[in-house]
Amino acid sequence: MNIASLAGMLLGVVMVVIGILTSGGVTAFGNFADLPSFIITIGGSVAGVLMSNQLPDFINGMKGIRHIFKNDTVDTGEVIRNIINLSNIARKEGLLALEEAAAGIEDAFLKKGVMLVVDGTDPELVRGILETDLICIEDRHKKVIGVWEKWAELGPAWGMIGTLIGLINMLKKLDDPSAIGPQMAVALITTLYGSLVANWLCSPTAEKLKAMNATEIMLKEVTVEGLLSIQAGENPRVIEEKLKSFLSPAVRESFSDGGAGGGEE
Repeated sequence: MNIASLAGMLLGVVMVVIGILTSGGVTAFGNFADLPSFIITIGGSVAGVLMSNQLPDFINGMKGIRHIFKNDTVDTGEVIRNIINLSNIARKEGLLALEEAAAGIEDAFLKKGVMLVVDGTDPELVRGILETDLICIEDRHKKVIGVWEKWAELGPAWGMIGTLIGLINMLKKLDDPSAIGPQMAVALITTLYGSLVANWLCSPTAEKLKAMNATEIMLKEVTVEGLLSIQAGENPRVIEEKLKSFLSPAVRESFSDGGAGGGEE
């Protein structure tokens, strides 16, 4: 479970609840519940997102929220260590020995790259195949992210539509002063719902998915460079130094302290 995503979402709810309690007490919660406003804002914005995407992309995008709660981030240092181990095997036993090592690899992308190297595929072709995979992976991720970005864009807009509907109803009843206050409150609730959808749910989800996408693509770029270096017969120490360039200075230092599993000189 990704604690940051869960804590952030819950903390947002808590802050809103505390704000309502401190401003109007428990009875004030009823002021913020309005079914027509919910239907207009949430239903309308979801309809807009659906219209902006193909149905499979919309469904996959909605499902994408589960990823922000998963704590399945791969350690970059571990990826580099795995590549260094593969390079040691290739240097001692030859590239064909990697076929046996690939049997225990769970990462489909790494396994595919290893098998291309074992098959003696031209290095440029290996890079081309793997980079095409990267482009396709990123495109799929962008479609998921795009669903949440579009919802963040349409939420406040549909909230404003609801507000306009409420204002029209209010103006129609100007001859009844007692109805003006309640009608104005309902009109503003739709704007509140739209802002909550955008700033509490959709925008944070999109940003988290973007960060996760960037990390995954970076790890796969590390894998591509590592495999091509192994295929070129480079020294494991040289490969390690090359791949460490993908790390931040702090992570690079801790990686150096932990070692990379050794390598031949």
